[in-house]
Amino acid sequence: MARPKVYITREIPRAGIDLLRQAADVEVNTEDRPVTREELFERIADCQGVIGLLTERIDAAFFDAAPGLKGYANYAVGFDNIDVPEATRRKLPVSNTPDVLTNATAECAWALLLAVARRVVESDAVMRSGDWPGWGPMQFIGGDVSGKTLGIVGAGRIGTAMARMSRGFDMPVLYTSSSGRRNAVLDAELNARLVPFEELLEQSDFISLHTPLTPSTRHLFGAEAFRRMKRTAYLVNTARGPVIDEQALLAALRAGEIAGAGLDVYEHEPALTPGLAELTNVVLLPHIGSGTASARTDMSVLAARNLLAMLEGKKPETCLNPEIYD
Repeated sequence: MARPKVYITREIPRAGIDLLRQAADVEVNTEDRPVTREELFERIADCQGVIGLLTERIDAAFFDAAPGLKGYANYAVGFDNIDVPEATRRKLPVSNTPDVLTNATAECAWALLLAVARRVVESDAVMRSGDWPGWGPMQFIGGDVSGKTLGIVGAGRIGTAMARMSRGFDMPVLYTSSSGRRNAVLDAELNARLVPFEELLEQSDFISLHTPLTPSTRHLFGAEAFRRMKRTAYLVNTARGPVIDEQALLAALRAGEIAGAGLDVYEHEPALTPGLAELTNVVLLPHIGSGTASARTDMSVLAARNLLAMLEGKKPETCLNPEIYD
């Protein structure tokens, strides 16, 4: 019996690739760039399985280009790049990689929070320039963290981990919930408060975004949200870029409507909204939220396990459309 063919759209940690190669013939895009739409369709034409990234649009045209496809595994937690209803209509399983990058992404959010509040990047640049004249009492005065209020927008796995890490800074925690349900962990461990979105904006000193990208969260943070925030507040985004209207953010940062921002994801990724890079009150990272050795390896292995299950006609561990198996 012929072994199934699998295409991986970008180099991922070897553990997942090696696992797949035990049961399938695997081709990997080894160039350090996303594949073009044309390249993707050519490569998957005779494949039974595909592992892809957020950079790939998984839609009807993708499925049409791979008539023998048995499943698609996203190497990411987010999945707004996948037309899940279309996959479901075709009875094709699709999956993502939740849980395994929770702590890594929460840690990255904290790195951004501390870096922007304490002006770490600005200070580092001055030291590297050789122009630092020596200590002065008015240099690089930033924002306090300890005892300040942390607002969590999207108290799921990563938002919960982010909030739990605030205990060392003795921060009161506010959170929002699109479902209206309370977060029992945050309530019990941190005495956190579920509040309306507007109250979170007005009361938080730091706001960290962990919500998925949906029609209701696209541009959730726009001009009106920034006007409601404290002028001393900081915004951190390790969720999805389009949750923020970056033109409105640029205007708010320039006008001093908020104190600063730390971004790991972008509205038009990989492009950066012109003007952001020139600001000193924003810290910009190249989407490294899951960038630890263990998190990226665990993502690779989970994606591979998911795809192997699909190839065998079984339900994958983290299936996004489990109803196709009912």
